[in-house]
Amino acid sequence: MSPLIKSFIPYFAVLILLNSKPVLAWGIEGHQVIAKIAQSSLSSKASTEVNKLLSLEPDATLVSISTWADEHKSKATAPWHYINFPRNSCSYVTERDCKNRNCIVIALEKQIKILRSNESNEIKFHALKYLVHLMGDAHQPLHAGFEDDKGGNTYQIQAFHKGTNLHSLWDSGIINHFNESTDILSNRLLTKGKKFEPLLDINPVNIVLESCQIVQSKDFYPTRKVDHEYIDHYTPILEDRLFLGGKRLAQLLNNIFK
Repeated sequence: MSPLIKSFIPYFAVLILLNSKPVLAWGIEGHQVIAKIAQSSLSSKASTEVNKLLSLEPDATLVSISTWADEHKSKATAPWHYINFPRNSCSYVTERDCKNRNCIVIALEKQIKILRSNESNEIKFHALKYLVHLMGDAHQPLHAGFEDDKGGNTYQIQAFHKGTNLHSLWDSGIINHFNESTDILSNRLLTKGKKFEPLLDINPVNIVLESCQIVQSKDFYPTRKVDHEYIDHYTPILEDRLFLGGKRLAQLLNNIFK
């Protein structure tokens, strides 16, 4: 390598860092849609209490805090965002699936406990940031996937004429394919999703088991080249997960702030 090229390497590295984006579960749009659906479904009491916590940060909304947990992810909190299940098994065993009690199920239960407690509003606001985000993550099927492929992150595919991986396809690829604003998408899902009203289950264990069952369905892992048949089949399922994430988050906050 010539000395001239070597001299530019540090500048190239800076440019890459400035132009790269963090990999966010559901992508920014997915989390914002879930937060918008939740905001529209809060009771008046829950809305008052949530707004009291949001007032601790200038211009904060459920939407603006929905990706905070990804933006402030650390080595210690990274396992809070997912859970791994064995292949061919969708049953929750704490000692096996949540080693050291460090997974999304326990993380969600902790935030719920804090929000129900007499802790300070500052601590509760911190818990709310995690709760909003992790309820979204729990509904992303690949956050209840397999350890050996890192929740589909190492399963390489081609979709929409681009190289990507299965996790990224579910995080943002299909959602971006809708070509809708988050307002339009959340309103469309609210209209479409009324059939789910009697089926809401806010138990974190049951939510991740639902995600696990989607991942472990026989055709969930596509061929390396994703076809329209796969997208057409799984788009309604992805939309259902976004809708349920928002409605369940609202129901949970309504119950906490009765």
